[in-house]
Amino acid sequence: PDRRGPKRPKPTPIPSSRVSRTLPRLSLSQHPHPADQIAARGRAMEPAVERKVPEQEEQLQPSHARAEDAPPAAVEEEDEAEAEESERRNRELKAGLHPLRRKLVLWYTRRTPGTRSQSYEDNIKKIVDFSTVESFWVCYCHLARPSSLPSPTDLHLFKEGVRPLWEDPANRNGGKWIIRFKKAVSGRFWEDLVLVLVGDQLDYSDDVCGIVLSCRFNEDILSVWNRNASDHQAVMTLRDSIKRHLKLPHTYLMEYKPHDASLRDNSSYRNTWLRG
Repeated sequence: PDRRGPKRPKPTPIPSSRVSRTLPRLSLSQHPHPADQIAARGRAMEPAVERKVPEQEEQLQPSHARAEDAPPAAVEEEDEAEAEESERRNRELKAGLHPLRRKLVLWYTRRTPGTRSQSYEDNIKKIVDFSTVESFWVCYCHLARPSSLPSPTDLHLFKEGVRPLWEDPANRNGGKWIIRFKKAVSGRFWEDLVLVLVGDQLDYSDDVCGIVLSCRFNEDILSVWNRNASDHQAVMTLRDSIKRHLKLPHTYLMEYKPHDASLRDNSSYRNTWLRG
């Protein structure tokens, strides 16, 4: 009799389009980069849990705007952009690569104290863009870690077509969640947040424009920018999703500030509107 027992079924292959589950180990060093282990979690993480929002947090009003209310020209532009993204992903799949859902662009800003706001756009420098898992790892393995960046410095990782400016059409009606960290631990949380964005893992991911690392003298600040500051449900769900993916305690303090408020007081992280 055959004592080897029943044969194990062959594992079902994972489609290459599921990027967050197929992030390859492309570190340029001899040993795998620790971020590979983080990325391997992918979408296997626990599902989002909706939390009831206390009345004192109801400073933002839900938006009643829907996609069907958008002007026909805007809808047509979105359809064309989606078609181009689909063609791009198909080309990369045929080339044996692992395409990201969105092409991302990395920007760098070296802030000078006293610089006028009018010249801020001139200080933003595009570093690189990438649209596949492979090209992302090549970029990330050469990227300086927060601990080695001078203060004040900003790194911006945004979807293609969205500039890291309050006035950009994609950001004009939005805002950002702000998370403050001690400089000794910010590198790990920045790495986690980058992988979450690249893997398209945040709830309401279509509403997310990008993320920012702001290195300051006494602290480092991470922020997640979204398109619609008036959609209370999306804003609060995004907050919970960020805490869940970064494994922050539910009581960890985060702050939210609409971009139009930043335009009025010319500050990114002061006079925040909402905490939670």
